[in-house]
Amino acid sequence: MARRYDTNDATDRTTGLREAASAVRRGELVVLPTDTVYGIGADAFSSEAVSDLLEAKGRGRNMPTPVLIGSPNTLHGLVTDFSELAWELVDAFWPGALTLVARHQPSLQWDLGDTRGTVAVRMPLHPVAIELLTEVGPMAVSSANLTGHPAPEDCDAAQEMLGDSVSVYLDGGPTPGNVPSSIVDVTREVPLLLRAGAISADELRKVVPDLEVAN
Repeated sequence: MARRYDTNDATDRTTGLREAASAVRRGELVVLPTDTVYGIGADAFSSEAVSDLLEAKGRGRNMPTPVLIGSPNTLHGLVTDFSELAWELVDAFWPGALTLVARHQPSLQWDLGDTRGTVAVRMPLHPVAIELLTEVGPMAVSSANLTGHPAPEDCDAAQEMLGDSVSVYLDGGPTPGNVPSSIVDVTREVPLLLRAGAISADELRKVVPDLEVAN
C-alpha cells in the first residue's frame, strides 16, 4: 500500500522525507515534486530499482532515465570530460530546469538503460527534491506518468497513473508548470540544444554564444 505525505506540513514533511529515503535505500520507487513536473525516482545505482521504474512507466530501455543530484559537487564523481563550457552552464542555471548530457565515469556500476556511455543529469530547483537527493545521493528520476500520458503537475495525477507501484508519494502541491527542462548535450566541443524547454536557446546563448540547436 502506497503512503503519501504532505510536504507543506512540517511534521508530515519530516516523516515523508525519512520514509522516502528509507524506501529508496530498499530499492523501492518514490514520487517527488520538482521545479518542472512530478518525478518517479529510484536509487540510480540499483539496476533492479531502475528496471522497476521503467516498468512502472511502461517505458523501454531505449529511453534511459535521467539522474537528479542534490549538489553540483556530485558531478565530480559521475561525469568525465566535462568541459569548461559545461561548468559555466552549471554555474548559470543550476539548480534549475537545465539537463546536461555528459559522458559518465566508466567505472560507475549502474544501468540506466541504453545510454551509450552518457548520462542526462540535473539539479532541480525544489527544496523537497534537494533534501531527498542530499540524503540518498543520485537518483534515477523520470516524469511520474505512464508513457504516452501527460506529465503530472500534481501528486493526484501521478498517483492515479502509478498507484501502488510506488511506495511513497511526496505531495508538494502543484508544480510551477508542465514545461520540461531544456536538454543540452555537452559531450561535444560545441554544446548542442537537444530539447528546448523552460530555458530558451537565447538564454543559453548568453553563456554559450556558439550553442547549436538540433533539427
